[in-house]
Amino acid sequence: MGSREEIVAAAAKVMREQGYAHATTKAIAQAAGYSEALLYKHFKDKTEIFTSVLTERLPALGTTLAELTASAADTPLAENLVRLARVALSFYLESFPIAVSLFSSRELLATHRERVMSRERGPDVPLVRVAGYLKEEARLGRIREDADLDAAASLLLGACFQYAFLASFEDREPSPGELDEWAERLAATLVVAVTS
Repeated sequence: MGSREEIVAAAAKVMREQGYAHATTKAIAQAAGYSEALLYKHFKDKTEIFTSVLTERLPALGTTLAELTASAADTPLAENLVRLARVALSFYLESFPIAVSLFSSRELLATHRERVMSRERGPDVPLVRVAGYLKEEARLGRIREDADLDAAASLLLGACFQYAFLASFEDREPSPGELDEWAERLAATLVVAVTS
């Protein structure tokens, strides 16, 4: 593992433990065993480290969406939605403790929002990509033509986010079996909504 990967791994650990707001670049560099100067050779700022943690160290929501969109026809709709829900649940469960501290300060949130939106990495990206995947399913004729795909994407991801919020609030780590069952229930409900 190279220094960049070690920094991202250390950042994920520090951000999970302390939240984004309190995870300083100094603490991240120390946890990785490197100087802050080396950290800045790899990353422009803490926001870039955060987006790297989201894309490289957490469950691969973006990769899963790309795969589902490219090969939607190869797998039944319900199975695709279960896979999507399961990855989204894991992604939000792991990212929620990191990202929630962004809301501790209006200034911090505004600064972070400006940086991620300028890089097209904001929290709207998963919604847009899930709606894009659902459009591919509609193109294949597996979803009703009049189905509101933006609303369906919001319902699926919103339910996954809410589940992660509650688990984080209750300070519990759901078992893989519990996550699998909830993903299946979400997918079954969404299939009825977009196909009936």
